[in-house]
Amino acid sequence: MQILIAQLPALLGVLVGALGTVLATSIADRRRWKRSLSVRWDERRLDAYAEFARVLKEIQAVSVRILATDTGDGSRSGMDPAVGLPRLADADVRHTLAWENILLLGDASTVRAAQSWRDAVWSIEDLARGVANGDESLPDRLHRANEARDAFYRAARGGLDVSGGTVAQSELLRQRLGPTLTAGSSQPGDSGRTDA
Repeated sequence: MQILIAQLPALLGVLVGALGTVLATSIADRRRWKRSLSVRWDERRLDAYAEFARVLKEIQAVSVRILATDTGDGSRSGMDPAVGLPRLADADVRHTLAWENILLLGDASTVRAAQSWRDAVWSIEDLARGVANGDESLPDRLHRANEARDAFYRAARGGLDVSGGTVAQSELLRQRLGPTLTAGSSQPGDSGRTDA
């Protein structure tokens, strides 16, 4: 019994050390798992944001090309509506699928920005389909879409913790267009290239 009592501090030290090791390993594993999970969700969010952006840019580009053909705009490569409208229908289906990923994975500010960009692009698409509401000109619609795209990218980059400064394009595009866009031209064909 004397030997057991003499060995008790050493046994307690081994026991406390083993428990400490198990606890420290458990905490480290949990942190590693959470970090891994966070990276995995960020990758999925990035993929969802990129797919959404690709589809919206396709809808905008096809719409602008249809409008270039309809108005005889020689500064853009036009697209016959018979070819473009089916492409818009296909892109709309892909947009619907991409939108669900945005709703599922996006944070609140990115979803709001995505919705604004989507609505601005839809106004351009409506113009190409001949069902546009309001009297907003194509250059104004394009500028609104470009500003909304910038807001979407700011929100997405913020949510993904991407640093590196601004990637805004709308003001650059506005400057490149010069007075035709700032004057609020109502002719779809006289605005120069606005679908950057």
